[in-house]
Amino acid sequence: MRIILQLITVLVAGISLCGCQTLGSTTLISSSAPQDLSPGAAATIARDLAGSLVERVGVGTTTISFASDGSAFGYVLEEELRSEGYAIFTDRSMDLDRGFLPLAYVVDRFEGSVLVRLSTPDLTLTRIYAITAEDAEPASPWSVMTIGGDGSGEPDT
Repeated sequence: MRIILQLITVLVAGISLCGCQTLGSTTLISSSAPQDLSPGAAATIARDLAGSLVERVGVGTTTISFASDGSAFGYVLEEELRSEGYAIFTDRSMDLDRGFLPLAYVVDRFEGSVLVRLSTPDLTLTRIYAITAEDAEPASPWSVMTIGGDGSGEPDT
């Protein structure tokens, strides 16, 4: 029961902080992930994130501007996005000039779990994963926040 309450607390905190991952309407924070995340956990989380993004952002019509933090997770996420069919551009200095979709991720540890956020200027996906020595398993449903198209920065209702 205690772990469920902790996960709910983390989820509520994560949802309330989702908007903090973006800085204005088009600028995202720098991506970051722990260097010691196991390869199995990184692959499971990256596969899940890429699959969820595919459900919401068109493949084949979107070029993602991606700046990894150099972690194993960043590398695996980039490869998963490519395998889903996204074109990936890694020069963040040209994001808006070319119409690319900027993307950032943050993986934060909390009491044996990780809170993962994947953000674009218009969308933030958040989920908690239970971490084992070699793998990860979703421990919460997706939290999906879309930013209004009116430029207000407020979630759509």
